[in-house]
Amino acid sequence: MLNKKTIDDLNVKGKKVLLRCDFNVPVIDGKITDDTRITAALPTIRKLMNDGGRVILCSHMGKPKGQVKEELSLAPVAERLSELLGKQVVFAKDNEVVGENARAAVAAMNDGDVVLLENTRFRPEEEKNGEDLSRDLASLADIYVNDAFGTAHRAHASTAGVTAFLKESAVGYLMEKEINFLGNTVENPARPFAAVLGGSKVSSKISVIDNLLEKVDILLIGGGMAYTFVKAQGGKIGKSLVEEDYLDYALNMVTKAKEKGVKLLLPVDCIIASEISNDVPCEAADVNCIPDDKMGLDIGPKSIQLFEDALKECKTVIWNGPMGVFETSNFAKGTEAIAACLAQLDATTVIGGGDSAAAVNQLGYGDKMTHISTGGGASLEFLEGKELPGVAVINEKE
Repeated sequence: MLNKKTIDDLNVKGKKVLLRCDFNVPVIDGKITDDTRITAALPTIRKLMNDGGRVILCSHMGKPKGQVKEELSLAPVAERLSELLGKQVVFAKDNEVVGENARAAVAAMNDGDVVLLENTRFRPEEEKNGEDLSRDLASLADIYVNDAFGTAHRAHASTAGVTAFLKESAVGYLMEKEINFLGNTVENPARPFAAVLGGSKVSSKISVIDNLLEKVDILLIGGGMAYTFVKAQGGKIGKSLVEEDYLDYALNMVTKAKEKGVKLLLPVDCIIASEISNDVPCEAADVNCIPDDKMGLDIGPKSIQLFEDALKECKTVIWNGPMGVFETSNFAKGTEAIAACLAQLDATTVIGGGDSAAAVNQLGYGDKMTHISTGGGASLEFLEGKELPGVAVINEKE
């Protein structure tokens, strides 16, 4: 499936390897609250260490917009990595990312050592794919490895630009797994194959819907985006979220689904309230008859049953986007029900990062899913059928 070099194709002994990871983890008061992305990078880091590579880690965290923000320093990541690897990870504290500390730390490395650079987004060139930062990063290393699937859809200095200055490049185990999983799932699914799409906007999922209608047998649409489809077909949706500019598009997708023989399922009922709050009354209502002063905020019990019945027969399911405003418990039942249903299926279940991944993990179903993607935006672009910039630049297998 993946025709790019992987770390199994490299000889790294005695070589300096710049490894781009995704350490964009939540930190509160200097403490990491979820280290999933750090643990996901460990197999690649350990492989490079064990093979005698000198591993130089780099990553972004948050959105400092080219400014130095202490609360977005990667220092806590170095500490956590040291614990997980059972070996000191040297943190090169340079506000300019590649400075005296980084150069000194790299010069002092022995085979199997690990150094972590400061947040790449402290430099404004990172997000602009600027040549200066690309060249600085490359100057530290002999080989480049990208294992940051979560940012592979961005052409930044540390994910793409750096390869212009390093001849040898490969992908890490996490990147390889993500691409093979998402790629094989979409291209060679066991059938029936369903996609469950949620979230607030149709506009952000247009290309995904287009691409998936060519491939799936069943498409289930929930979340805020469903109301654009409902209104397009003449339903009354009250104050529910709607994208007026996409009503024609929604109708076209309904027609396209019919032409392709794809079963397109929309909610038949929803949970309505006057505002997004647990303190106001909420009730189930027909999705086509929402009162003017109310809005749909989750799929209702009949819709849950409809979706569950459709999913029970499936052998492959991809899910991206919640069914309602799941951060508010009154409107979380739809998302919880879909997660529970997928957890029980005898099928390949792939969760496409972002809010769906967070929901599945919070509900304790993470280990019941076949694969949970670490990248929301990247997995969406992948499902659109796009090649990711951070993957495109990697050397092909010989």
